[in-house]
Amino acid sequence: MTQYMEDALNLPIQNLLQMMQERIVNKTTYFGVRALKGPTDYWVYQEIIYEQKPDFIIEIGNRFGGSTLALAHLCDLMGHGQVIGLDNTHENIHPKVVEHPRITLIEGDACLSFEKVHKLVPQGANVLVIEDSAHTFENTLNVLNTFSPFVPKEGYFIVEDGICHHGLDIGPNPGPYEAIEAFINQNSHFEIDREKEAFFITWNPKGYLRRIA
Repeated sequence: MTQYMEDALNLPIQNLLQMMQERIVNKTTYFGVRALKGPTDYWVYQEIIYEQKPDFIIEIGNRFGGSTLALAHLCDLMGHGQVIGLDNTHENIHPKVVEHPRITLIEGDACLSFEKVHKLVPQGANVLVIEDSAHTFENTLNVLNTFSPFVPKEGYFIVEDGICHHGLDIGPNPGPYEAIEAFINQNSHFEIDREKEAFFITWNPKGYLRRIA
């Protein structure tokens, strides 16, 4: 049953997150393409992208491609940037995504595909990385360690779905949240920018990592 805001002002936050998760997973689309993305986080993404104007956005984990297409459209609006999408398979990717001239798709394990990505990204390019793949602790930490060298000083590495067991009882445990903490404890080049969680509702707690050195 649909609940409306004015009738649910005392709804616990956990219940609200569950309602939003249901909408994101089952109904959310971007230009008709399914997009498994929280709307408040996507708004923060466009703020970062407009400010940073990356030459390349590396999105690890694409599923249906809605968020990949949205990122490419932001590049279209700026007249700058390319999107590299990596996933084990792109069999579910919408033709709109495949056909977009700013999008390059690479199939296979992301970390094993590092050299393919490296060949596409020139030395010194301004790169934004978004990790949204398996969400296991081991995989997330491996992706962080493998792709973080792409990110320039003051740039961002966004790790999605730290909400797993830190807001919603879903996904691997330990998962992205714990992998982020392990990465930061081992890597003094990045810090967690919690100001990017300014909408309060986020699927990426501790997930906005800014390179500081």
